[in-house]
Amino acid sequence: MSTTLLANPSSFNQVPSSERVMSNPPPAKKARSGPMADRIFGWLAKAAALFTLGMLLAILISLTISAWPAIDKYGLGFLASTTWDPVKEEFGGLVMIYGTLMTSLIALLIAVPVSFGIAVFLTELSPAWLKRPLGTAIELLAAIPSIVYGMWGLLVFSPLLSTYVQQPLQAMFSGVPVLGAFVSGPPVGIGILSAGIILAIMIIPFIAAVMRDVFEVTPTLLKESAYGLGATTWEVVSTVVLPYTKAGVIGGIMLGLGRAIGETMAVTFVIGNFNQLDSLSLFQAANSITSALANEFAEAGAGLHQAALMYLGLVLFFITFVVLSLSKVLLSQLKKNEGTKT
Repeated sequence: MSTTLLANPSSFNQVPSSERVMSNPPPAKKARSGPMADRIFGWLAKAAALFTLGMLLAILISLTISAWPAIDKYGLGFLASTTWDPVKEEFGGLVMIYGTLMTSLIALLIAVPVSFGIAVFLTELSPAWLKRPLGTAIELLAAIPSIVYGMWGLLVFSPLLSTYVQQPLQAMFSGVPVLGAFVSGPPVGIGILSAGIILAIMIIPFIAAVMRDVFEVTPTLLKESAYGLGATTWEVVSTVVLPYTKAGVIGGIMLGLGRAIGETMAVTFVIGNFNQLDSLSLFQAANSITSALANEFAEAGAGLHQAALMYLGLVLFFITFVVLSLSKVLLSQLKKNEGTKT
């Protein structure tokens, strides 16, 4: 039949339809995976989730066991004591906890507005030729090792901070009852403020990258509709983009906060590693949980000193847990308020 068709193509219409179908059989369908494959995939996914949960519980249990001698001796009083004397074996974690929280807070206060401005510029205002190189440059900041940030902060940034920020602030607020206390102390360029600024520089790429990505997810139709109604760029961002991407924005901020709380080397270089809390000045040298662990754990002998350091690690674990829990509560409150009048 094929020879006849090649010789006389018009005779194709005379071939019965059943024979034409048989001459061009449909492609074979791929065999579908059976229910056993689905079960195996479900078991593997469940095993991965349980493994992650098991690792978390194992870390918590191991920290608790290692820190138990300090927990048994000091209890919750460890959190309120400023004494840290390895010679007399008297330990308190308030100085480290205060340094960790204050440096992270300063980093957030600086990094969040800057990251938000970067993300808005890249998604709404930047010309096309600048968007890609600027975004790449910001992301490259996240690839710089933390020890480089620490060395730069100690050798370059600290002298500049002392000369052009700390000394003018002390001259400006000298004698002011409240503000004067926050800028008191020797303006040497290292301390809580310096560590907070270095942390802010380190977490800006993370927060800005997440904000930019979630801003770009906002449907173009929604933004163009708002612009068509006469809204300004800020009105579009505040009334359309932010409500649509609030979960991602808060997630990016929490990512940056987690990075700031857990940073070790950069903070160790510029915070001063001083285990006393003489005043509430942002200029004074202090210590953080991570820097204390980095400086003392290798030299700590088995016993109460090592247990106190593990107690600090357990406190850092719970600080991270509380921060994540608060972010979940904030997101749930925002979802409840959706659609309500303000």
